[in-house]
Amino acid sequence: MTHCCFSLCVQTFDWYCMYCMSFYLDTLSFSNPFALSLSLPWQTEGVRVTVNILSEGAESSPILFVVRQKQAVLSFQVPLILRGLYQRKYPYAHVGRTLCQPPTRSLTETQYFFVDVSTLSSLGTHYQLRISRVDSFTLHTDKKFSFTASPSQPQYFKYVFPDGVDTVIVKVNSEMTFPCSVMSIQDIQCPVYDLDNNVAFIGMYQTMTKTAAITVQRKDFPSNSFYVVVVVKTEDEACGGPLRFYPLRPDELIDAGNRSKILDVVVSPAISCESLSQAVNRYDCRIHTWWVASVLLTCSCLLQVVNVTGNQDICYYNFLCAHPLGNLSAFNNILSNLGYVMLGLLFLLIVLQRDIIHSRALDRNDLNALECGIPKHFGLFYAMGTALMMEGLLSACYHVCPNYTNFQFDTSFMYMIAGLCVLKLYQKRHPDINASAYTAYACLAAVIFFSVLGVVFGKGNMVFWIVFSVLHILATMLLSTQLYYMGRWRLDSGILRRIVYVIYTDCIRQCSGPIQLITDMHCVVVFCLSRAAYGLLKTPNDFASYLLAIAICNLLLYFAFYIIMKLRSGERIQCMAMVCILFTAVVWGFALFFFFQGLSTWQKTPAESREHNRDCIVLSFFDDHDIWHFLSSIAMFGSFLVLLTMDDDLDNVQRDKIFVF
Repeated sequence: MTHCCFSLCVQTFDWYCMYCMSFYLDTLSFSNPFALSLSLPWQTEGVRVTVNILSEGAESSPILFVVRQKQAVLSFQVPLILRGLYQRKYPYAHVGRTLCQPPTRSLTETQYFFVDVSTLSSLGTHYQLRISRVDSFTLHTDKKFSFTASPSQPQYFKYVFPDGVDTVIVKVNSEMTFPCSVMSIQDIQCPVYDLDNNVAFIGMYQTMTKTAAITVQRKDFPSNSFYVVVVVKTEDEACGGPLRFYPLRPDELIDAGNRSKILDVVVSPAISCESLSQAVNRYDCRIHTWWVASVLLTCSCLLQVVNVTGNQDICYYNFLCAHPLGNLSAFNNILSNLGYVMLGLLFLLIVLQRDIIHSRALDRNDLNALECGIPKHFGLFYAMGTALMMEGLLSACYHVCPNYTNFQFDTSFMYMIAGLCVLKLYQKRHPDINASAYTAYACLAAVIFFSVLGVVFGKGNMVFWIVFSVLHILATMLLSTQLYYMGRWRLDSGILRRIVYVIYTDCIRQCSGPIQLITDMHCVVVFCLSRAAYGLLKTPNDFASYLLAIAICNLLLYFAFYIIMKLRSGERIQCMAMVCILFTAVVWGFALFFFFQGLSTWQKTPAESREHNRDCIVLSFFDDHDIWHFLSSIAMFGSFLVLLTMDDDLDNVQRDKIFVF
């Protein structure tokens, strides 16, 4: 049978090169195989083979295409069968693949490749074969290029690091949310893994809906170049999309419909540690000298974490502003936690100064130190400063790979800080009946233990939420009773008799109770029940944040109660404490603004989370979440100063005249 072919010759800008885009129309059968031999100049890159089946019913006897090169072989069948979940099969009659061309050693070397076409069908199968060159196969820095891809027609492009650029960010964007796709970074080697079933075999990859971004470092690629591979998936489940089909028969072929996606890719230089130091130096501010020192020290001393799999869907970074250091993918999110450590250390020094001054006053038998003011206990303040430093450390650990499981590290010392602040507020007016260190830390350990259980078992588990809510209500009732009766009760065999007696005296006979009004305890109980009801009805996926919200609400309510009772008792807040309160409130407001920007969320799929990613906003290095780290560390430091100074007005008041509430 005669093969029909024609060529379209194109003159390139290179003086030596003319290449042809060749089209072949053929009817193929078992007894009529077809072979093609082509040669290309050494600099021709991005050769693409496209096949379209024109006959019906070719699924039973597909055509096999084998492209043989000097150091690579590419084979595929048409119609191409791609598998989805539950072994669903999707046939594609239109297939396009880009040839992987190994590097040549001679400028005059000619590349040869051969295309063999065969089938076991006894009937003729009509097909079209086209061999062409990919436009803009080599990407250029900061130059956007648009293209179209589908599950059977993946695309990949080459990028070469220019001189002076060691780190780049590869961004792929699309106006279309679906179909779900994958962006991969692979080394220059054959074969290129560019199908849905093998794109995760090598290199770094991300699923994407509208956006994906991967930071690439020159040191990871010996050839100073890499491939940007874009693959459209056969199904959308990995990106949070629905599963539209469910096969009735195992071997049923399902029409996937039109899954073409228009995308664009751009490669931009990323800032390095050295560039950051130079940028900070340009500000010529001494309000920044320690930043330069910390950047240089951390860049040289920080331990590297090995990324074994290359799967960038494991960690929920802001990929549009994720600056690596070694194998740390988002070093900026780690570095910004330095504020917690430094301000925690500063608070410890302030507490130490006050402790020394108070100790010297006691040594002098100073009357004010012995008989006036709230008793000075600095142990909890030392614990608060240490907890602030540890919060920075564990937050940095969380940001090595932020995800649902690791979030417990970020929140552990937040529970500690909230608990220590509540204890300190209570200790101010009840220094003689405050909880012991063993009891306090045992309770905090129980909170962290439940946090871990919630992360492991709490997601969608109603039994866990029922058990937790019951324990939460009981614990709140016991703690409220302890506070309400100022420690004058015991949990023993006579507890029921005493409860009946208290109800009789306080409610029926309406005898006078403790100093606090009975309505205070009612408010606590109502608030506790409302939080438990919310947990049971909503069963939030983020148990750690739910538990943290409980701790913060308790702290804020107790702090507000303390301030109100202090003012009602005729006490006043000194100027220094008032300045701290106002300053801290303003900083908390700005900090929360940046916190709620939501640059990523592990309550969605990784691809959906990347839709929230944003570019850097400070020094081309720090993003909104880094600003949250900076401002929240300052706000926590200010909050600690408020607790430290809010009762300084009582330093000259006799202790027997200080109100207890």
